[in-house]
Amino acid sequence: MRRAAVIVLDGVGVGPAPDTDRYGDAGSDTLGNVARAVGGLRLPMLEALGLGRCGDIAGLAAIGRPTAATGVCDPAGAGKDSTTGHWEICGLVLDTPFPTFPDGFPADLLRRFSEATGRGVLANRAASGTAIIDEFGDEHVRTGAWIVYTSADSVFQVAAHEETVPLEELYRACEIARDLLRPPYGVSRVIARPFQGGPGAWARTAHRKDFSLPPPRPTLLDLLETAGVPRVGVGKVDDLFAGRGITSRHTPTNAEAYDLIQQHLAAMAEGFLFANVIEFDQTWGHRNDVAGYVGGLHELDRRLPGLLGDVRPDDLVILTADHGNDPTTPSTDHSRERVPLLVYGPRVRPEDLGVRASFADIGQTVAEFLGVGPLPAGRSFLREVWDE
Repeated sequence: MRRAAVIVLDGVGVGPAPDTDRYGDAGSDTLGNVARAVGGLRLPMLEALGLGRCGDIAGLAAIGRPTAATGVCDPAGAGKDSTTGHWEICGLVLDTPFPTFPDGFPADLLRRFSEATGRGVLANRAASGTAIIDEFGDEHVRTGAWIVYTSADSVFQVAAHEETVPLEELYRACEIARDLLRPPYGVSRVIARPFQGGPGAWARTAHRKDFSLPPPRPTLLDLLETAGVPRVGVGKVDDLFAGRGITSRHTPTNAEAYDLIQQHLAAMAEGFLFANVIEFDQTWGHRNDVAGYVGGLHELDRRLPGLLGDVRPDDLVILTADHGNDPTTPSTDHSRERVPLLVYGPRVRPEDLGVRASFADIGQTVAEFLGVGPLPAGRSFLREVWDE
């Protein structure tokens, strides 16, 4: 009857990884830079858990006796996006990064996409999602052509106005693109980006949907499914695993994610809760919104007593992240960073877990805790923290 939860704070990095410079992210330190930008953070609940021990975060003390075991995880696999981060958390470490297309996608690929969907294509370049809609929104509404763009990540993004293209047609087009973008293209995610509004006031809606490549090898979720361990998802985790091993209710805001996490922790009898909290990345990191990011941290801090209030005596709860997304740097893309590791539960000893070599240590720990595995990657820290 054990329960484990992994809550991924999307984009909440805590400083450079050993290879951050190689990814073009020199200077990125998401929480550290955000804290310095506002003269220090005041987050009493996160400080009590031990977040101040995870990096140089102005305003947060590295307290000597936190309520959680603490550490950081360096990324071991290639890449710095949500798919690679979540896969690594679940024990699948990629040897080579997903391909990116900084100069746009090949003309032949877009021709086949256009023929298969019956609509033309606009843009085809790396761009901010809001900027590309501002630039091409009028033409899209007039012509009905897709707005196709990418970023520094391995993504093929398709934007369409909900009154110009029905959502189901947009989703079907993304399924077509997903089929076209298998290896050798091998793009990590195709993302539907619906929007509404009018000139000067375009706004993306909550109906985003991701279409990921399926994991090439088994993950923690596959092992849990095979063993019959119940799995519950919150946020986009099902999309990131191509629906394999988990179903999930999507949550366009952090508040909705916190509500669902709290509900599941109150009601779950046993099994694994896997949650993605999206707005640190999607709403604030990608838009370089420092004030919004800080407000999100305050919201998380206020919600923690409720989130952890239904934790049971034998529960294991892990708060972490999948990559960085520093809103203080000129870039609007993800950053290659280490991530926080906060391990909470009534039977968890508040040990210092140090610097872990891989996000996969999290999945390996959950696998051991729930009696499955072992996974092919990662080193469990369960025996370091669990009070028998």
